[in-house]
Amino acid sequence: MTEPLLTRTRFENGIWQGHLRTPTQPDIQVLYRGEDVDGVSLSDVEDGWTVTIPVPVAALSDGVHSFVISERSTARKLGDFTVISGEPAADDLRAEVELLRGELDMLKRAFRRICREPS
Repeated sequence: MTEPLLTRTRFENGIWQGHLRTPTQPDIQVLYRGEDVDGVSLSDVEDGWTVTIPVPVAALSDGVHSFVISERSTARKLGDFTVISGEPAADDLRAEVELLRGELDMLKRAFRRICREPS
């Protein structure tokens, strides 16, 4: 028996989508703060299923919001995703890395501008 494989395909306009490779239609559940997320849907595609998850408006607020995707019958975890918004938590490593990337981009632009200026 092939293990189910969930691959993220995109996240835009408040909709998370992924491709679930499994031979039979799964019964999945998505949990956010321990509660089922409403509106989760599956669409049959050639080599599996497209999983569509509408992100609740409550998750679009300050903080780190995690979602867990699993098979309902076995509780086997298929995947997860996280939404970080608002003021970054001071001790959140992902927020810190994102801030460092922004600062690095700013420094690269300044360096390129200085290199283009005549001496």
